[in-house]
Order: sequence, then C-alpha cells, then structure tokens
Amino acid sequence: MSRDIVGTWDVSLSDGVYRIEFEHGSTTGKRVIYINGKEVLRRDWMFKLVGKEMFPVGSTDTKATISIEAITGFSYEYTLEINGKSLQTFLDNRSKISKIWVLKLGGADYRIVLEKDTMDVWCNGQKMETMGEFTENGSETHFAVENHECCIKATHSGRKRNGIVHSLLVDGIRIEETIE
Repeated sequence: MSRDIVGTWDVSLSDGVYRIEFEHGSTTGKRVIYINGKEVLRRDWMFKLVGKEMFPVGSTDTKATISIEAITGFSYEYTLEINGKSLQTFLDNRSKISKIWVLKLGGADYRIVLEKDTMDVWCNGQKMETMGEFTENGSETHFAVENHECCIKATHSGRKRNGIVHSLLVDGIRIEETIE
C-alpha cells in the first residue's frame, strides 16, 4: 500500500533523534503520523482538510503539533512545532541548552546528551544515574556506560562570552562534541 507522505522532519531530543512523517490524503481527508516508521496517530475521513494534529514525541512526551494550511486550491503547507515553537526555533534553543556526544564503545554506538539547564545526562534514550561534585576548576558529573567510567567536566572558559565549557571524558580520554 502506498503512503502519501507530505512532510518529514528529524527532531533531536535528549532521549534520541526521532523521524516524524506525516501522511495527508487530500481527497480522503486521511491523516497519519509516523514516528521512526511506527504509526502513532491515524484519522480517516476527515472532512476538514486543514487544521492541527497534536501528539507526543519521545519518552518525555514532548508536545508536537503538525499544522495543515491551505495555500491555493488543493495545495497545502505542513509545519511542525515542538513545545509550541517552530522546529527551527526549538532546535536552535536545544543547541544552546544541551551538549551531545556520539561515540563507539566496544563496537556499540552511544549518544550521550547533557541538558545544561538541569544537568541531566542521557545515554541512548535512558536517563543516567549520576554523581556530581564541585572541583577547584568547576564541577564534574560522573556516570558509567557499560564498564566505562565517564565524566562531564564543567569549567569556566576564562571568557565572559563563552561562559562554561563542558567536556566529556570516557576512561580519561576526551570525546569531541557532536553537532546535530
């Protein structure tokens, strides 16, 4: 069965990266939302072809809304909002309040996320148990991934504009930050 996918968005959250796909049948009124290929919402025979569809994303049930607006005749525009913000604004804000590292340990891929506003640490979608301590140069947040000792160091950059610098060390080796 063919799908009428009219919009695809990639959303990076602390617990993972989600691909959101929207199917809109403009003749049948059908609306279907898929997250990472799994159907999460279906509405058949919608007589109103424009409007909004709200749904949760991720393990923290982040609020998402797809807006359907008529442009001309039977042409439509589809936009995604996350937590009430346009996707671009949301992603710009996320890049300011989170740090992401992607690495391979023992042949497995890991995505580690630090939420700077709460100091929560996530690894492959799971919130990690951490232990924080203050040091002479800032703070350290310790946690383990498999049998590997991990530490996120927060130190002052020495420049007012840059503020605090966060670095991930795994078994004492510094890991480069990933830009998503």
